[in-house]
Amino acid sequence: MGSTRPSMQELIGRRRRAGFVGRVEERAAFRRNLQLAPEDERHRFLFHVHGAAGVGKTRLVRELEQIAREAGALTAYLDEGVAGVPEAMAAVARQFAAQGRRFKELERLLAVYRERRHEAESALVLGGAEEREGPSAGSLAVARAAQVGLGMVPVAGAFAVALDADRLAQGADRLRARFRSQEDVQLVLSPERVLTPVLLTELSGVADTAPWLVLLLDTYERTGPFLDPWLHDVMTTDRYGALPANVVVVTSGQRPFDTARWGSFADFRTDLPLRPFTEAEARGLLADKGVRDEPVVAEVLRLTGGLPVLVSTLAESGPVGPAEVGDPSATAVDRFLKWERDPVRRAAALAGALPRQLDQDVFRSAVEGPDDQTDALFTWLRGMPFVDERGGRMRYHGVVRAPMLRLQRLRSPRGWAERHTRLAEAYSRRRADAEADLRPEEPWADEEWRELRLGESYHLLCARPRAALPAVLADLVTACAYGDDAVRPWVRLLTEAGEDADAEAVRTWGADLSEALAGGGLAGLLRLLLGRARGDEPWRATAWALRADALARDGAHEQALEDYGRALALDPALVRAHRGRAVTRGGTGDYEGALADLDRVLELEPDNPWNVILRGEHHRLARHHDEAVADLSEGIRRNPTSEFAWASRAAAHERQGDLDAALADFDRALALKPDYAWALARRSRVWRGLDDQARRLADLDRALALQPDWAWGRCERGDALRVAGRDEEALADYDRALELDPEYAYAYASRGVSLSNLGRHEAGLADLDRAIALQPDYPWALEHRAAIRRRSTL
Repeated sequence: MGSTRPSMQELIGRRRRAGFVGRVEERAAFRRNLQLAPEDERHRFLFHVHGAAGVGKTRLVRELEQIAREAGALTAYLDEGVAGVPEAMAAVARQFAAQGRRFKELERLLAVYRERRHEAESALVLGGAEEREGPSAGSLAVARAAQVGLGMVPVAGAFAVALDADRLAQGADRLRARFRSQEDVQLVLSPERVLTPVLLTELSGVADTAPWLVLLLDTYERTGPFLDPWLHDVMTTDRYGALPANVVVVTSGQRPFDTARWGSFADFRTDLPLRPFTEAEARGLLADKGVRDEPVVAEVLRLTGGLPVLVSTLAESGPVGPAEVGDPSATAVDRFLKWERDPVRRAAALAGALPRQLDQDVFRSAVEGPDDQTDALFTWLRGMPFVDERGGRMRYHGVVRAPMLRLQRLRSPRGWAERHTRLAEAYSRRRADAEADLRPEEPWADEEWRELRLGESYHLLCARPRAALPAVLADLVTACAYGDDAVRPWVRLLTEAGEDADAEAVRTWGADLSEALAGGGLAGLLRLLLGRARGDEPWRATAWALRADALARDGAHEQALEDYGRALALDPALVRAHRGRAVTRGGTGDYEGALADLDRVLELEPDNPWNVILRGEHHRLARHHDEAVADLSEGIRRNPTSEFAWASRAAAHERQGDLDAALADFDRALALKPDYAWALARRSRVWRGLDDQARRLADLDRALALQPDWAWGRCERGDALRVAGRDEEALADYDRALELDPEYAYAYASRGVSLSNLGRHEAGLADLDRAIALQPDYPWALEHRAAIRRRSTL
């Protein structure tokens, strides 16, 4: 039998892999750690690589990944290409799948998450507490929630405008009843709360199939603001469940770790601060590349300061004398490229620096020439040490790219603008091609389209910063409707374009928006945008409408209506402002005002089926049952797959007394969405009308199994139990309803009647008094209070 040990040649090959020289101690520390059991007190669960740009962090992280793979680990590498926690989890799932370990349940939920974020209908469901004499706090919350969905944008982004994570969690209890299912609501409002436990379960499922699971998070200075709090919770708390003990995390960024957050984790973490190569390490790399002549080595050491990326780049040129060593500093790129004597390759290297990232199509747009020539140049460029390839796309190292950009910008400002304009036009053509396959409302929800738009905008900003800035800010405002994940790339775009083009106005916007987003979320960013608006920006109306959405969700209805008015004063045809104002008015009980706004919405956007469905729903809320049935029937004709429209029309039929039509429509809605809790609960009223108490309770039981924290549903089941003579059981549901909504007048009244039925007349009267105090013109409560008083005096 042959030996299973690697040969000397294989070991030498590993050590020489990718020209990696140096960082011996760092690599050895990581390798030793993989030889220690997780239970060993010397084992570390977290490594943090940090150091200045160009010091070789990414190269070391990639080397650590290779070391982990050689130790049998499953690995996932993430960088600034992810813009949020869900994207990070999706990247982990993709990379583990590529290694033969699919996370099927996580993949399923991620697909649902993307679908729900892109569904306007998920925020349309308004029904529930309107059956009382006035809207409850729960229905107001739902009305506020619906504005974004009805604006044909994902709900998550708009909630984030107004609410932080804790307040989102509080609002979710009241919103669960109105959305399709509890999972849908949590996915939309707090995706990490649903997805993270599933990720941990998936990791636990594969933990026994490999000795280690290694997650590598590069460019942490960019991803840390949103990944770091999540990672801390995952690693140090049981909030989301248990993380397998054989998981090792590597983070890498320019700054040291946040000791305020991670201070107590010091005994389980290893810091790997990187500094420029020592002279011995730099000499070793040069010798490995065949550069041994002492005057040449001394010149390379002088020019590079030991920065690994620059040492590697100059070593690749194979200079034979000190005069042939290029200066890689920002002011001497000409000499930096002097080693490349082929002028075509030299020009290609410079042109390839213009885009933020390269694929073969972008490179062809950056480098003019026959396809076969540009393809050969692209292949050559891929082998350069300053180019890093990730996911089929290439990026120049920032230390090399920045001086290349400065050289081109300063040498020929006109040529700089022309080349960036040509690249912007190329991105524009690709974006138009992608847009052709999308519906009018879909582009902003499509990741590929957004990436192409970002590329186009970057090059426009570089070509003509002042001219392009207003349109880019308008796009940024549009992105605000899609949440933090969509906004961060636009803020980053402004920051990078301002620096690369040396455009002070763009750079200032980028820095200030980044600070506003980090400190105040989307609400802070919108405040900054509106505060700086001069008065002629085309995006101001949309920004006011977005802020109005935020205020409405926060309960500031009067101020929200004022901001919708400001938006409409700037743009009387802004559909989302009319629609948002309609839902805000409807949520406060002003159904006639809401209907007036919705009439205008339908004038402006007559072909959108959701608009006529929404108007039908508001007619139903206003008790205009004939008009409601007419609008909802038209909505169903246009969109027969809308379970909400079917359920809303069913509710209108039920109020008209047409129980057969109501039952047929509810059945249709539930065929489309079996876990539609609102439809189940409302169908229970049809069973009540048909005197089928068993089915009534069965539907309510199913609805509450789906939405256990639903005040209206609890109250409905309490009523069903009370009618069945099961008052003790009914009290439990009424108690829970009032825990969820302490201002719920109907729950107090119903509980009061059940208490009286059980002989507890004094407690029952106290509850009825409370109901009437909350809602003085409440006939049912007034009648029952009078009846109980009469009985108690007999």
